[in-house]
Amino acid sequence: MFSDNKLTITVMKKKWFVVVAVILVIVGYFYIRSKNNTAKVSYQTAQATKDTLITTVSASGNITSGNNINIATNASGTINQVFVKNGDKVVAGQKIATITLDQDALQRQTQAWASYLSAKNQLATAQANLNQLQAAAFAANQKFINDAVSRNLLPGDPTYIQENATWLQAQANYINQNGQIAQAQAALQSAYYTYQQISSTVTAPSAGIVSNLTIAPGSLVSGGTTSGSSSTAAAQVIGTIAKEQQTQAVVDLSEIDAAKVSPNQKVTITMDAFPNQTFTGKVLVINTNGAVSSGVTTYPATILFDTSQSNMYPNMAVNAKIITAVKDNVILVPSSAVQSANGSSTVRELQNGKLVNVPVTLGDANDSLTEIVSGVNEGDTVVTSVINGVTLTSGTSTTSPFSGLNRGGPGGFRRIGG
Repeated sequence: MFSDNKLTITVMKKKWFVVVAVILVIVGYFYIRSKNNTAKVSYQTAQATKDTLITTVSASGNITSGNNINIATNASGTINQVFVKNGDKVVAGQKIATITLDQDALQRQTQAWASYLSAKNQLATAQANLNQLQAAAFAANQKFINDAVSRNLLPGDPTYIQENATWLQAQANYINQNGQIAQAQAALQSAYYTYQQISSTVTAPSAGIVSNLTIAPGSLVSGGTTSGSSSTAAAQVIGTIAKEQQTQAVVDLSEIDAAKVSPNQKVTITMDAFPNQTFTGKVLVINTNGAVSSGVTTYPATILFDTSQSNMYPNMAVNAKIITAVKDNVILVPSSAVQSANGSSTVRELQNGKLVNVPVTLGDANDSLTEIVSGVNEGDTVVTSVINGVTLTSGTSTTSPFSGLNRGGPGGFRRIGG
């Protein structure tokens, strides 16, 4: 009996020795690791530059047959003179015919001209308002920085709250006004196109060979005429133009993008069929009536290639980037340097080796760069990313003494910062 108790005590001592040994190993491991590991923070930076910002709208679609385009008019009246015949080669904008407008067409033409002038005035007003709002946003930003930020006021301070709110509202007004200008530009383009369609002069919509001409002096045309209380907006086709080796594609624009796009804007185009080539072109026309599918509205835009190849076939896929704006001499930073939250934006800068959040007013942006209207100067060092890491001193083993134990899952060991 005595020997059994002695054996039990001996076993228990051994167990306690093992437990104590394990605890010492654990403590020693983490002590050595804490001594040999040094946490480092590094920054990826870039310099704010003054350069040209090119903004684009991306869209996809397909090649269309696009070999023929209609010569059409929304005017009504009598053909006065015809300047071309079938088989003639014409250029875009060349005069095809003149029309002596009837009373209905004259009235619609006057209304269309008035709408065009109104749209032109609205665009001018929107641009003037943009300048005022930009000045107000800059002034509010500077007041906030000088009164609140420079004095290190806390976010709960009444002065901080008021001036920050004033700046954020001024910035929001400026950004919203950019959208108003885009809408005004689209409205102006649409109004001018409507006026052209009711003009007494019919012009070629594209270069090519005239065919299927159906008019002569004295012929009647009745495009867009009014019948009773209803108005028919369909244009009358008076001929076609067969384009010479020109390819067209139709791409679908979202509601937001459609407001930024207008005819004659330059386009770069890539195609799966020609993976190593990039083509150029321009926007020919936008269908402003739009198309609705599954509750989503899109606006088809027709793109005219500058050059084409004989092996470009209908329905081939295209990816287009439409250049909507080119701004020269603006302050640009990588978009990754911009932090936005709760309606305000900041850019992280390195000032005397310290990370500082600088409030900024944003302008336009493309896929990689953002325009800074105020808050950052050319040459400032901005931070694009922060890297937190642990560097082990040379010769230190990174193998845990417990690597053979199963510590997976939420309750396992996790190296912080490593």
